[in-house]
Amino acid sequence: MMQSRILLTGATGFIGRQLVQQFPVARCVVRPNEESPCEDSFEIEGLTANTVWDGAFEGIDAVVHLAGLAHSSTFTKDDYQTVNVDGTLRLANEAALAGIKRFVFVSSIGVNGQGTTDSPFSVASEPHPHNDYAQSKYDAEQKLAELSASTGMEVVVVRPTLVYGPKAPGNFGLLTRLVKRLPMLPFGIANNRRHFISVHNLCDLLVTCANAAQAAGHVFLASESAAISTREFTDAIAKGLDKNVWQVPIPISLMRLGASMIGKPALAEQLFGNLEVDSSNLSSVLEWTPPYTLEQSMQFLKVTHQ
Repeated sequence: MMQSRILLTGATGFIGRQLVQQFPVARCVVRPNEESPCEDSFEIEGLTANTVWDGAFEGIDAVVHLAGLAHSSTFTKDDYQTVNVDGTLRLANEAALAGIKRFVFVSSIGVNGQGTTDSPFSVASEPHPHNDYAQSKYDAEQKLAELSASTGMEVVVVRPTLVYGPKAPGNFGLLTRLVKRLPMLPFGIANNRRHFISVHNLCDLLVTCANAAQAAGHVFLASESAAISTREFTDAIAKGLDKNVWQVPIPISLMRLGASMIGKPALAEQLFGNLEVDSSNLSSVLEWTPPYTLEQSMQFLKVTHQ
């Protein structure tokens, strides 16, 4: 497999920095005064419909697009439109005009919905973006498909499940802090089913999508191994950190009530609800399997938190 020369956006973020550590990246996109993890960097003031990309694509074969606004209550629908949709399309249009062959867009599993009930999400599932962030990612996906059809630039869409690993933000960071600080956790009877992917495995997948000819035009739901419960997941975190925890059997209904009372019902859904995906096309199309098991991925936590 020929190795593409990659332009990476979002290079200073959680996933971007890990990707640069694992793989050679030709050029990183950064903001002025940001410390770049790459030797060769291209500076932009921000990601909008007016971003100037002149010179960014020289010597580049593929773009891996990680940059964008993440899910946060501080951003408005217009904010997401400006960055995640308009900014993405500006980048992709300029890449196509420059003759870039492959554009890998990191979307979100939220495009499929908030959670699963009867059957796992698959690439054939009807999209149900559940918030403005997820809607912006879906809108960008659709516009990228149109751009691909009109220009011939190959687009690959990756929708990751929750990404975990050293220094991960969001819910994984919260769970890791709980494991480190508390001898007891409230997940003793949390028997939900969720899929996850480690940042190390996701980076491997993104580079595969940038290089593999058969990836062109596909959507991939990024996950690893079998679905596991929050109890099993936090046990794995504890093992990775060499911590002993006792899982207390607190009723799920009580945990959901408590989360609602403090204004965080979405957190309860993410901790106790189901989110399963059928990621079988990673194997059938890409012939890709995660290089790291859950246990191996969690071992990286030990090094980071020593």
